[in-house]
Amino acid sequence: MKNPRFIISGGGTGGHIYPAVAIANELKSRFPEAEFLFVGAKDKMEMQKVPHAGYAIKGLWISGIQRKLTLDNAMFPLKLASSMWNSFKIIKSFKPDVVIGTGGFASGAVLKAASMLNIPTVIQEQNSYPGITNKLLAKRANKICVAYENLERFFPKDKMILTGNPVRQDLINEASKSEAFAYFNLDANKKTLLVLGGSLGARRINQLIEKELDFFLSQNIQIIWQCGKLYLNDYVKYNEKANVQVVAFIDRMDLVYAAADVVISRSGASSVSELCIVGKPTIFIPSPNVAEDHQTKNAKAISDKNGAILIKESELEAQFENIFSDLISNESKQAELSQNIKKLAKPNATKDIVEEIIKLIN
Repeated sequence: MKNPRFIISGGGTGGHIYPAVAIANELKSRFPEAEFLFVGAKDKMEMQKVPHAGYAIKGLWISGIQRKLTLDNAMFPLKLASSMWNSFKIIKSFKPDVVIGTGGFASGAVLKAASMLNIPTVIQEQNSYPGITNKLLAKRANKICVAYENLERFFPKDKMILTGNPVRQDLINEASKSEAFAYFNLDANKKTLLVLGGSLGARRINQLIEKELDFFLSQNIQIIWQCGKLYLNDYVKYNEKANVQVVAFIDRMDLVYAAADVVISRSGASSVSELCIVGKPTIFIPSPNVAEDHQTKNAKAISDKNGAILIKESELEAQFENIFSDLISNESKQAELSQNIKKLAKPNATKDIVEEIIKLIN
């Protein structure tokens, strides 16, 4: 096939955008002449991130339904009609061979329009509990690439392929610890704790780290604390403490993972997939404020197989210090978690998803 054309839609959060870009990059490496168009929501982060990755994007006027009565909710039917109309226009003018959706409300309109025009569609579902958009689209989709087992109650079994989630290519090959220590200016004689709250940051994790800083430092630990851009002003003052580095964002994830002995993290789908690949002993603190509590379900899928430790936000006060002391001082426990989480990794996810897309072109 000469020059295939792909529309890719997904956004609202990094967890939907990153897989979309990874799939595009892999398709581009197979089909250097292919044409790509991304479709996102007008005021969301994909409008910056996608052009930054080198792809064109069009924005739809769409947003999710809030859980309370708001003006946005009253506008929802109008936004839905507008985004469906524009999706039809975009698809008819671009003429894609396949339309790929990675979640978020914009992808709902685009994939719905594509299936009504009989264009093949692929859904990539990152979570162990699917979002409402993908559940509604599943009946008409041609393929559904999933990252977790046992999703038959949400999706037609004959369309599902267990592929895993796309992760950054640079994480597949392990970075060297010495390069990581030099890059972050770390002390090789101390254990390193990496704290991750997702791209925007996690308020409850930040509060926990602030409260426990002296406890950590008393255990001869150095900390790299990614607090998120929303919270940097609140916590940047702790950079004055020895062995503490507070940053809004980490650009060299390959090196920071190589440096880390233990990780404290939210359990969004892309974080979980990355931590499986790098195989680090992890304490997951899921966000309880996400749709269908899917972060708890993601973390539980790992902790049930003894691949990580799960602490709910409501249990942090009572349990955190004991669990952390136990883990940081117990190297055999660290090794056990590390081996078990690695067994759940799917390093070929992006390639496997692209294979399914190629089958639909042919």
